[in-house]
Amino acid sequence: MIIIPARMASNRFPNKILADINGLPMVIATAARVKKLDRVVIATDSQEVIDIANKYGYEAVLTGTHHQSGTDRINEASLSLDIDENEVIVNVQADEPFIEPQVVQNVIDRVKNSDCFMASCYKLIDKTFADDPNHVKVITDVNENAIYFSRSKIPYDREEHLEYFGHLGIYGFTKKSLKKFCELSPAPLENIEKLEQLRAIYHGKKISMVRVKSESFGIDTKEDLKRALEYFN
Repeated sequence: MIIIPARMASNRFPNKILADINGLPMVIATAARVKKLDRVVIATDSQEVIDIANKYGYEAVLTGTHHQSGTDRINEASLSLDIDENEVIVNVQADEPFIEPQVVQNVIDRVKNSDCFMASCYKLIDKTFADDPNHVKVITDVNENAIYFSRSKIPYDREEHLEYFGHLGIYGFTKKSLKKFCELSPAPLENIEKLEQLRAIYHGKKISMVRVKSESFGIDTKEDLKRALEYFN
């Protein structure tokens, strides 16, 4: 199952999930990219988004307005749905309207074929993206488990010749591990970096990372949207 958290409020780009992507609201454009992979549900705190989802033929669940993260939102949605606790649930952010379906499939496969607590993915990025705090970076161990995520450029390279890896905001869980994640107490690092995945690492949980090839990037600002439309069109 793919659940797309769709929060209307955004400090950097208000109502961005409804921004026009080639004639479709962003959240619908994202859903359309992945609809052939699995059942898609949009989890939102907005009746307007519910109505838009229904207009385009997508299933949607109304969630609370109190959630601090998209993962908390999809957990509420998953608990309201009649699915097995071992069902694979993938969180695809609503601001990924150009995500390649194969990238999401890779995350689904990693959850199914490993004993990880959760899974996600990353790609090689250039220095421009590495320097941008809106684009999250990740470092991994020899087994491709995440060591750390940061908005800063990591690791620090004194000679500036390292490759940098960007994190794609796609997370795979089982329904059971998703519920467990949301029961963990927030981590200090999570609050400092404003990155919810650091909660899992802080509590000693394994995040298995899949290296992928992707041209997509999350749209956090109006400038990102302009760049994405110019690039992908």
